[in-house]
Amino acid sequence: MKQNPVLIIAGPTASGKSALAIAAARALNGVVLNCDSMQIYKDIPIIAATPSALEKAQAEHRLFELYDVTKRGNVVEWLDLCVAEIRKLWAEGHLPVVVGGTGMYIDALINGITPIPEVEPAVRAKLRERLQSEGLTRLYVELKEKDPEIAAKLSPNDKTRIVRALEIIATTDKKVSEWYKAPLIKKLPEAEFTVAKIVPEIEVIEQRCRERLDKMVELGALKEIAGLLERGIDETLPAMKALGVPELSLAVKGEMLLSEAVELAKLHTRQYAKRQRTWLRNKLQADIEFTEVYTGQPEFTEKIANLM
Repeated sequence: MKQNPVLIIAGPTASGKSALAIAAARALNGVVLNCDSMQIYKDIPIIAATPSALEKAQAEHRLFELYDVTKRGNVVEWLDLCVAEIRKLWAEGHLPVVVGGTGMYIDALINGITPIPEVEPAVRAKLRERLQSEGLTRLYVELKEKDPEIAAKLSPNDKTRIVRALEIIATTDKKVSEWYKAPLIKKLPEAEFTVAKIVPEIEVIEQRCRERLDKMVELGALKEIAGLLERGIDETLPAMKALGVPELSLAVKGEMLLSEAVELAKLHTRQYAKRQRTWLRNKLQADIEFTEVYTGQPEFTEKIANLM
């Protein structure tokens, strides 16, 4: 075993990565750490495909279901929590097994993050107020004036990133495009990463995504979404953008037939999985790549063990 080992298991939605992480943790005295931007939230286990109680009983899991759905989680907070857990696991003599499909989180852990300071709460509140009173178009025009380089990379409809960019500019008095050119800061420079990725054929993933949506509905996703809507959760919050939520919300509110909402959710889930797969293939360097969905094949864990 390496001195400061971290095993990362990455894959698109419905690739079997969570099951592989459990198998690897059991085989290698490991603990599973969450690297999925939706599985950090409570109250949406079906929507987020959070590991079940039975799965959690097979291996220890950490960093799952940390936040209320009203919190706006981000990569910086997750990274600090993950780094702390990894160091705890090393001290305890366990292998950290980081699993997820959120490319931004994986990249930050391995390569580091841009050293952008925390946004001041007062600045964030003011921008939210301006969004409501002035509208997104006005804010986008302002961003084009203040940072044309970053504005050109964003869709005029990308509410989250437009507001985030203006928050950073207001807090730091510096263009976001300039921050992105600064050297990355590695939060875990001593780590020795072993990266395994699952990248099945797109047709296989698309079929599994369709099956996943049907299973979500069967298990009670509509009830979870109804709970979010009853609480009046801000639609700009990450949890409200989880796969299936925007579309199935229309069905819950009676604005779309359930069958139509499910088909739309399947389409958007497949599109998301396709983008994940593209990132994994082109951007994530791995020590081993599996081209089949993990369904319990022992050779997967055997090959990973040989790399550790």
